[in-house]
Amino acid sequence: MKRILTILSLMMVMATLGACAPARPTAPSVSATQGPTVDVAAMDTSRDIVLAVANPMDPPAMHAGSNLVGYASAGHYGASQRAISTLDALKSRYGIHEVTGWPIKTLDLYCIVLEPPPGMSRDAMLATLSRDERVQLAQPLQDYKVYSDAARDAHHYNDPYAELQRGFVETDAALAHHFSQGAGVHVAIIDTGVDMMHPDLRDNIREARNLVDDDVAAFNRDSHGTEVAGIITAEGDNHQGIVGMAPHAELSIYKACWYARAPGDGAHCNSFTLAKALAAVMDTDARIINLSLGGPADPLLNRLLAQLLQQGRIVVAALPPKGNGIGFPSALPGVIVVGASGGPAATPGMLSAPGKDILTTQPGGGYDFTSGSSMAAAHVSGIAALLLAIAPRLDGAKVNELLQRSSGSTHGVEEVNAASAVTALRAQQLAAH
Repeated sequence: MKRILTILSLMMVMATLGACAPARPTAPSVSATQGPTVDVAAMDTSRDIVLAVANPMDPPAMHAGSNLVGYASAGHYGASQRAISTLDALKSRYGIHEVTGWPIKTLDLYCIVLEPPPGMSRDAMLATLSRDERVQLAQPLQDYKVYSDAARDAHHYNDPYAELQRGFVETDAALAHHFSQGAGVHVAIIDTGVDMMHPDLRDNIREARNLVDDDVAAFNRDSHGTEVAGIITAEGDNHQGIVGMAPHAELSIYKACWYARAPGDGAHCNSFTLAKALAAVMDTDARIINLSLGGPADPLLNRLLAQLLQQGRIVVAALPPKGNGIGFPSALPGVIVVGASGGPAATPGMLSAPGKDILTTQPGGGYDFTSGSSMAAAHVSGIAALLLAIAPRLDGAKVNELLQRSSGSTHGVEEVNAASAVTALRAQQLAAH
């Protein structure tokens, strides 16, 4: 009977969701990527190569017109004189064509995306470059996709759709909110863009960066990132929409994925855009990084993500749809991998969270239902924020252990529980004192 009433309620809500969006304010600013603009959608992941050379920053010269990045042209933003010379020599030697380039300060590298010369295969070019001692890294430019398909003493919210949020209800988030709502925790979302004007999101977004292009309108129309952001930190008690798992947490948005021109093809990212996003997060105090996406293993991305993990960041990734974690980012040790409850069989160490028919925010100030392990990962990122607000020094291993130990059965399916995790953490703290 309860299931029938829920379905009837959903039907009534869906008939009115589009009419419930309030007046639209001015959009917050979105920072564009530094350096020359490039059409990342036109990059060829079946042929292009990522190449990296050493990029030691030259000391500042003592005469007018000098700077810390040498006399780099606009096409080599952030490149040292040594990196520029090395790249020029490699281009001359091998006849390669540079598509774009960018620095990765934390690794002391300058990377370019290049096209092999006509008549030479990518594999042959990679083999040649791997033998050149001037090359620090050479790998394929790879493609990544986002993972989406389309009665207790709890905190009572005035948000009209709160009771229709399957994940929020099943994980007992309202109970957990008596003790934590994620205040002071900074979460980085690497995904598509997000509707920066959405009334349930705009006050919780600290900053946004576009690592794909300069199209602000497209940034605000992107659905996947908007859905993930709503699950993590939609504002509570504002008389509209839904409530996030951690409604007082702060978000930083890094657009590294874009929607393909072909309808229904979903959102894609590549090694170039993801590397820029990961490097950008290193310059922030974000403790949690949500990666609701995935694809093949990637040496450059693995190096960047490993460094973020070494810095104590908590990285939450979505399980690939086929249930294997052999690629990026889910295969990297230390990453918290999350699958949708009732989906592919959980492997040891993997978490399960609600990921089917999840009501969340949509572009244009609206709300709708969506599914996928992307949404499951977002639930776990939100719970991690609740835990960090209580114990800021928790690391990823401890968060994962708490969530594993406090998971329970909901309708016969094992999944994370926000209230149980918060209770377990508080009990540990009391025992320690």
